[in-house]
Amino acid sequence: MKRLVLTLGLLAAVNCAAMADGNAFTPLDFNDTQYGNATQSVKTAPAASSAEGDAVGNGNIQNAILQLDNAQVDIRNDLLNCKTKYADVDAQYKLVKSERKALKKQVSTIEKRIKEIDRAKEKIRKNML
Repeated sequence: MKRLVLTLGLLAAVNCAAMADGNAFTPLDFNDTQYGNATQSVKTAPAASSAEGDAVGNGNIQNAILQLDNAQVDIRNDLLNCKTKYADVDAQYKLVKSERKALKKQVSTIEKRIKEIDRAKEKIRKNML
């Protein structure tokens, strides 16, 4: 359940970061003013916007990678906790299993003694008659 929540949270964070720049269909270097003004240089405006868009995109990617790294660390910690719990339960299981085996052997030994005593009593009764 925790993994699912972390995954959905990470997915939502990455999607929000991707859509934070605006409309998904608008190119990063789109500039309305360059088409209305004929004296403005077409090459300089897109280059400046592109560099700015790359910086924003790189920051978003770095944030996403950082969030993935944090999620991976959390999941590895969960794995370590699960392995520790598993080892504890496994040790308890082996201990209980060995105790059960010893008790079963003890019970069967006691049952055999009781049967032997019953047989001995029957022999004594037969000899008395």
